[in-house]
Amino acid sequence: MKTLNLASRKISTDFPAFVMGIVNCTPDSFFSGSRGGAERAFELIGEGADILDLGGESTRPGSDYVSAEEEIKRIVPVIEKIRRKSDIPISVDTRKKSVMQAAFNSGADILNDISALEDEPELAFFAAEKKIPVILMHKRGIPSTMQADTEYKNIFNEVSSYLEQRAEFAIKNGIEKEKIIVDPGIGFGKNLEGNLNLISNCGSLCGGKFPVLMALSRKSCIGQVTGRKVQDRLFGTLAADLISVLKGAFMVRVHDIAPCKDTLAVLKSLLKYESV
Repeated sequence: MKTLNLASRKISTDFPAFVMGIVNCTPDSFFSGSRGGAERAFELIGEGADILDLGGESTRPGSDYVSAEEEIKRIVPVIEKIRRKSDIPISVDTRKKSVMQAAFNSGADILNDISALEDEPELAFFAAEKKIPVILMHKRGIPSTMQADTEYKNIFNEVSSYLEQRAEFAIKNGIEKEKIIVDPGIGFGKNLEGNLNLISNCGSLCGGKFPVLMALSRKSCIGQVTGRKVQDRLFGTLAADLISVLKGAFMVRVHDIAPCKDTLAVLKSLLKYESV
């Protein structure tokens, strides 16, 4: 059984991994099916999402950052609507303290920071004070330019070392080790070979010291392997998610909850016979 401690409660799943559903409160996320507000959130809840991840700032390759005020305007009303009907854990995809403060005050539970607490280091103090879990992601550069430099001497070692350093920063600033999750940042300043390397070895990141989130859903690396456009990458995504869970992923961040849950249900059933 997988468990995660939030600020005031513990969540668990008897599936091989937690399933996080993507709700993009933006007009320009790369997959239009992920866009929407509370209506999409309730659809994902109905499909069995364990956690919702709300984002008010697109971080697709080539995108530009938006202001904190714009993020708050996009995210907070959605959180408030969800909280009127559901206590599902809510993660917020933001780099900004003011956004996370507003989201937390409205009922959010988890910080998902693509900058791994680098853009606004004071976010670490806030997360520590409120005792919320944090997801620390590796990226190179900013979304508008990150695909201009995708060469590494040893991508696995470099990504793993970076994430371990950022986790150490979080711990030094009061965040509990048990509340740190790492994300290798598939597609964020990486080429196809690098992405596949990280997927195949995800469970070994940071020497296995921290649970790993894998966000693979419909990404360009799936398209490069399959030759499919974003709207046709579901089957490729399911295969990549399944491999990442078998390799040790603690959580998968997806657009398509029901198919992912079905895949994990089959995996759960088969694993019972692994040693027979």
